[in-house]
Amino acid sequence: MTDGRVADGRVAAGRIAPGSGWRRPVEAVRRRLLREINSTVHGADLHLERYDRPAGDPGLFGPASVVWRVHAHPAGMLVGGFAALMLQSLHPVAMRAVAEHSDYRTDPVGRLHRTARFVSTTTLGSSAAAEAAIAGVRRIHGHVRGRDAEGRPYRADDPDLLCWVHTAEAACFLAGYQVFAGHGRLSGPERDDYLAEVAQIGQLLGADGVPVSRAGLARYLAGVRGALRATPEALEAVALLRDFGRTRRERLAVRVLTNAAVGLLPGWARRGLGIHRPWAVRRLWDRPMARLLGAVMVWACGLSPIRAAATARAAGTPTARAGAARG
Repeated sequence: MTDGRVADGRVAAGRIAPGSGWRRPVEAVRRRLLREINSTVHGADLHLERYDRPAGDPGLFGPASVVWRVHAHPAGMLVGGFAALMLQSLHPVAMRAVAEHSDYRTDPVGRLHRTARFVSTTTLGSSAAAEAAIAGVRRIHGHVRGRDAEGRPYRADDPDLLCWVHTAEAACFLAGYQVFAGHGRLSGPERDDYLAEVAQIGQLLGADGVPVSRAGLARYLAGVRGALRATPEALEAVALLRDFGRTRRERLAVRVLTNAAVGLLPGWARRGLGIHRPWAVRRLWDRPMARLLGAVMVWACGLSPIRAAATARAAGTPTARAGAARG
C-alpha cells in the first residue's frame, strides 16, 4: 500500500509500523490485567472524586510525606497488607470482634475493597474525604460490641484495641516497603517519620498510645506480645486469606503475596499461626516471586489514576486534575 492509508493502525505512508505486530496483543494483555487488578483491589469504581478536588488541598499528608512514598509501592503495600491481617488475627479480642461482626467469610472481596478504599482515601484523598472515611469507621465501631472467649465485654472503639490494629498495620506496611523497595529503602530517621505521620490516622480513629518511632514500636510489640495467641478463629481467618481468590489467576497471585507476607512476620507470629516456611524458601523463592508479581502489576497499572488525581489536586493544577479523573 502506497496511498498513505492506515490499515489496522499498522500501515502509514506505505510502510508497516515497526513492532506493531506484537504491540496490540501486549497492550490488550496489559489492559486486561489493569481491569482485573482494579476490580480485585478497589472495585469497579475508583471514586476519583475523593482524590481530584479541591485544588491545592494536600490531604492529611501531602506529596512530600513519607506516607505517600511508602503507600505508593504496590508489592510492599499488598504483601504488607496481608502480613498485617495475619498479625492482627493474633489478638484474641480483635479477632473475636472481626469474626462476630465482619462479613469476611461471605464477602471477602467486599471486605478487601472497603479496606483498600480506607487506606487509599486516608492516604491520598482530600482532607474532607479522609475525614469522612475516618468518621464512617468510627460510627461503625460505635455499634460493635460483644464478649470475648472468657465472657468479658469488648467494644471495637476501645482505644487500646484500636492501637493494636493500627500499629500492626503500620508496622507491616513499613516492613513491606523496606523489603521490596530496593535502593529506595527508608533510612532510620525516615522510618521514624513514617510512623509519626501515619500515627495520625490511628489517633483520629480513637487509638491511645500509638507508637511514633522505631523504638516506640519495639517497646509496644514487646509489651503486647503476652496477650497474643492464635485462636481457632485466627487460624480459620488466615486459612481463608491464603486461599482467597475468585479465579485461578487470583488465587495464584494471592498465594504468592501471602507467602511473601509470611516472611514479614516475626518468628513468634509465624510459629503461633502454625506456618512453617524455611528461611531459604522465604528469602530465595517467596520474595523474588512477589517482586516479579509487583513488577507485572506496575507494568499493567502504570501511574495509578488515584495517585495522579491526588498529585494534581495537591499541586493545584486543574487541567492535570481533570485528565487524571478521566483516567
